Amino acid sequence: MMLEVFQKGGFLMYPIFICSLIAVTIFFERMFYLKSIKSKSKRFVVRIKDLIKKGNIELAISACRKNPTPISMIMLNGLMKYGKSREEIKEAIEDSANQEIPLLEKHLSTLSTIGNITPLLGLLGTVFGMIKAFNVISVMGVGKPEVLAGGISEALLTTAFGLS
Repeated sequence: MMLEVFQKGGFLMYPIFICSLIAVTIFFERMFYLKSIKSKSKRFVVRIKDLIKKGNIELAISACRKNPTPISMIMLNGLMKYGKSREEIKEAIEDSANQEIPLLEKHLSTLSTIGNITPLLGLLGTVFGMIKAFNVISVMGVGKPEVLAGGISEALLTTAFGLS
């Protein structure tokens, strides 16, 4: 049934479908990645805080190097400035955060683009479907509503898929 609906939607259903697959793939990849670093990061931050409180800065630095997550890299750059001025430490942390943020935002611009393009593809499908319907009217007249309904159906299907 779904394949039949897909085929009735016309050729623009294919790029809409491909965009949907890419979006779902990016969503799940980001979800699993962010979830994994979140669980690792909570335990890691507690461990590093304990090491710092005990004065084991070298051990904290070593732990940061062994655990390559965004938070550990940010903490590592801050710890490397240990003993320096508060301003230098803050600057090192900010610089590191600016390097790590793109890793966290990986593929989100692609996801945003897909979110903007897909409804437009659906709208384009609507226009093509309505053109098809009006061409049927101009050739056959209004005497065959089932033929006219096919063009309108195509228009509505691409709109629905483009918006979903």
